[in-house]
Amino acid sequence: MFKIMLCCSAGMSTSMLVRKMKEAAQERGQAVEIEAYGIAEFDEQFPRYQVVLLGPQVKYMLKTLSEKAAPQGIPVQPIDMMDYGMQRGDKVLDFALSLINAAN
Repeated sequence: MFKIMLCCSAGMSTSMLVRKMKEAAQERGQAVEIEAYGIAEFDEQFPRYQVVLLGPQVKYMLKTLSEKAAPQGIPVQPIDMMDYGMQRGDKVLDFALSLINAAN
């Protein structure tokens, strides 16, 4: 099972994208756990996941969050703004899976 965390300001704006990503995974028969959290929950939640994707509104925190996750080998990357805005769950899922595969 792939474990993917999305992170934004409050965890609300990414929840629709999470749903689209889960739908894409289900269509492909992929086992995934995908959840959205607010930035305030990052420290507590990130160790449970294989990858963290950041919403555009918190992309400015990439360096800080990447440094926190690096010792555990968890990649942190921003979601492509166009994929985020267009709610392309399949594209964001592909991106997350590519990061997990590259880290392993």
